[in-house]
Amino acid sequence: MSVLDQLSSAQNRRDTLPNKELAALLAESGDSKAIAELVNNLSNKKIQSDCIKVLYELGERKPDLIAGFAKEFIALLDSKNNRMVWGAMCAIDTIALKNADLVYNALPKILEAANAGTVITKDHTIGILVQLGSVKKYHDDILPLLLEQLQMGLPNQFPTYAEKINLLISQSYRSEFIKILRDRMPDIETETKRKRVEKLLKKLG
Repeated sequence: MSVLDQLSSAQNRRDTLPNKELAALLAESGDSKAIAELVNNLSNKKIQSDCIKVLYELGERKPDLIAGFAKEFIALLDSKNNRMVWGAMCAIDTIALKNADLVYNALPKILEAANAGTVITKDHTIGILVQLGSVKKYHDDILPLLLEQLQMGLPNQFPTYAEKINLLISQSYRSEFIKILRDRMPDIETETKRKRVEKLLKKLG
């Protein structure tokens, strides 16, 4: 049976459970031919949504199995299909550290997609930037980008972004980080989310 026959759409299913199950099977088998077939069909409009779903679910389980396709995922950020853009961003997030140089060089395209994209796209952009920021040679380039994304972050996402960025904050960026936290505090209406930011501020002194 072809890997394509195991996709949700091939089974006339509207849910994504078959895609998740396929990702789990591929993570176990490591079937490189099947994975390549999914990548080759990312341009097939009939099944591309299923293919990207399987691939980023696979990346969450076994990133090594899709790490070699970083260029293909980055190319998808130019897609006019928003589903493919945020799916590609999910995939890139799983393999960013394994392709740090390539992903770093693609940051203009990644940030452009984030600024025009959905919440999911923005969430995974933060994930990608945090990973790159953990690489010493990129740290000073990435922190201003992270702080810019934090400044623009939606109130609901703001505490999560702040907590992730806090793990990377060095002394050089501490004051700016604190200022953003304080300035954005009035935007946060949910008490539990506001307390998370207050907790960060206390830690930062």
